[in-house]
Amino acid sequence: MKIEFVDIQNFRKLKNCRIDFSDKETLFVGANNSGKTTAMDALILFFKAKSKFTTRDFTLSNWKEINLIGESWIKETDINKLDLSFEKWGKNLPTLDIWLYVNPNEIHYVNHLIPTLDWTGGLLGVRLCYEPNNIKELCNEYKLTYENSKTVIGSSKISKDNFSLWPKDLWDFLDKKINNFFAVKTYILNPDLKDTLQKITEANIPLDSEAFNGLIKVDIINAQRGFSGTNPEETSESTNIKNLSSQLRSYYDKHLNPTVNPTPNDIKALSAIHEAKEIFDANLKDSFKTSLGELEFLNYPGFGNPKINLSSKFNTVESLNHDSSVQYSLDENAELSLPEKYNGLGYQNLISIVFKLIRFRDEWMQVGKSYKNQNSESSSDKEFEPLHLVLIEEPEAHLHAQVQQVFIKQAYNVLRNNENLKENTKFTTQLIISTHSNHIAHEINLTSLRYFKRQNANDGSVNTSTVINLSKTFGTDNETNRFAIRYLKTTHCDLFFADAVIIVEGPVERMLVPYFIKQHKNLNNCYISILEIGGSHAHTLKPLIESLGIITLIITDLDSISGREKIQPEKAKGYNTGNDTIKSWIPKKSNLDELFVLKGTDKEHLTLPIKVAFQIPLIINDGKNNIDVYPYTFEDSLVMENRDVFKNLSTSSGLLGNMVSAAKELEIKESAKKMYEAITAKGVKKAEFALELLYLQEPNKLNTPEYIKEGLIWLETKLANKKEGLTINLTLKS
Repeated sequence: MKIEFVDIQNFRKLKNCRIDFSDKETLFVGANNSGKTTAMDALILFFKAKSKFTTRDFTLSNWKEINLIGESWIKETDINKLDLSFEKWGKNLPTLDIWLYVNPNEIHYVNHLIPTLDWTGGLLGVRLCYEPNNIKELCNEYKLTYENSKTVIGSSKISKDNFSLWPKDLWDFLDKKINNFFAVKTYILNPDLKDTLQKITEANIPLDSEAFNGLIKVDIINAQRGFSGTNPEETSESTNIKNLSSQLRSYYDKHLNPTVNPTPNDIKALSAIHEAKEIFDANLKDSFKTSLGELEFLNYPGFGNPKINLSSKFNTVESLNHDSSVQYSLDENAELSLPEKYNGLGYQNLISIVFKLIRFRDEWMQVGKSYKNQNSESSSDKEFEPLHLVLIEEPEAHLHAQVQQVFIKQAYNVLRNNENLKENTKFTTQLIISTHSNHIAHEINLTSLRYFKRQNANDGSVNTSTVINLSKTFGTDNETNRFAIRYLKTTHCDLFFADAVIIVEGPVERMLVPYFIKQHKNLNNCYISILEIGGSHAHTLKPLIESLGIITLIITDLDSISGREKIQPEKAKGYNTGNDTIKSWIPKKSNLDELFVLKGTDKEHLTLPIKVAFQIPLIINDGKNNIDVYPYTFEDSLVMENRDVFKNLSTSSGLLGNMVSAAKELEIKESAKKMYEAITAKGVKKAEFALELLYLQEPNKLNTPEYIKEGLIWLETKLANKKEGLTINLTLKS
């Protein structure tokens, strides 16, 4: 049994989205404020914290329609004409649809959820809906409260225009009262309609019992937040990654305590503790004999002369309650050791979070003393939930970079490290992690990533998010996908968390483009991932970029050719581009003459925020005339548009030295020719050119090549259009 996918509707930013679950690990990735935490909170609220919903858990724009319901109640004076139907509410309520895949031999687990008598296994859908318990009671209470407030205002001398009492509308009323009138109810869905948004009507009867009791065990590790968090499951127990010693005490008390269901070996230990207690009590009595003798004559607390006895208490759990209960050995014989607090914080947190996973697993598998009262049952007779769902929110909040990689490699294995688990398909573990760490994303199979994509509302309503299943992007076995996977696994995965991506040709652009970005204030405040794909291979990432829909600027080279030979670009010569990205993706043209006259909009994707920037014709004045120049790559564009800077560079060698010499050439055409020859010479080292340039010249004093500037301005405009403003409302809550 496993969760195949979930559908979340009307929950905060997630208006309507489907999230496919991997068989083992599923990773939620995406830029800031894209909906990863929203999805985790939805799972936590519906599974574990059903009484902690607030009005803010509804998709914000839905309150317009809900308030209209409240207005209709207020306006209608005839009780018999009030619209108390469920239909208007249904499309605005937060819901979580859980779709399980159940094997035929597991049907006995779900006999209370079977949709039809002829259902014999496969997909099984259950909807959890946060809805009014009784619409009539809600209507009566709201009307009474609203009208009482209106009466009070009417009888006062305060102007109605600048003052109002609670509640001003139905949202305002439910902001205080929602948990009095709403609850999570459970409905069985039709598996034949799994790909449609099924409607629940008044004819549907909710289940009386908890749908997932005995079916799914849910455990959670929340992220730590610097300010007050909004996660509904945040408590001191769940949010803090406590030190290992405190976790060990808790684990010992539940699973190992010898006083609970003692075994013959435990009797020996308890007997030794009792003997030690008697010896210690005798020592206490002798040591305090004189001091306590003085107190016995004070006649306190008023019952004659009290006899004071001291009795120690040996608690096996409390014996671990001290700072040095956990120590780290510094040699093989443990002669040198330090308390837990002296170890590195990252390592402490790694051990601590992994130990939580061990505890989750052992509680599921009923390991330890607390379960020994079931000793009459064999392990095969015990009732275990067939599915263990573990939710971990932003583990990087607890772990530094290197430790994050160790954690993600081991987490799932830890959850399966039990003789009843391992490769046993009878019990399933599904681990769901939300993260903003490229270190964690790098270690997970890319097919397990679920990308949360921000969507701007075109109708002026609230921005929402959708989820992209990357297993469908990387699932087909073709050379393009294999290249993309190899590239991402050998570099980094931060494009999954960026506001935008810039794909560049080589190391020179990779080093210098960040300096050009600094000249654009709004860009410099955004999280932009710069990927060096090498050569003209940006098109190999086409399936990924188009699937994510992320804002992408591709800075590439014209790479002109005549036939198959490299050639210096010129107009009206019948030359073509050798760049596959330009030829096969955007703008899908080869002829240089056609490329030279393209407008900026012609270099953009028709429907997605993707733009290609390549060298454009330059007009250079030689002091007398304007000369047309056609750059070949980034390097000659940079030098040609900064000739005065390069002419004044004195100490230089290699490619930079050749480019300086070319810049000093008075005749513009000859200067351009020498630059082309320098960058196409055999054995040229472009990275060296960039490093030497960084050493000799401050890059921020260089003019950005015109074609790159055009691309960065486009990128800045796109990000400004998608940027979500931050509005701070200060309210006093009574």
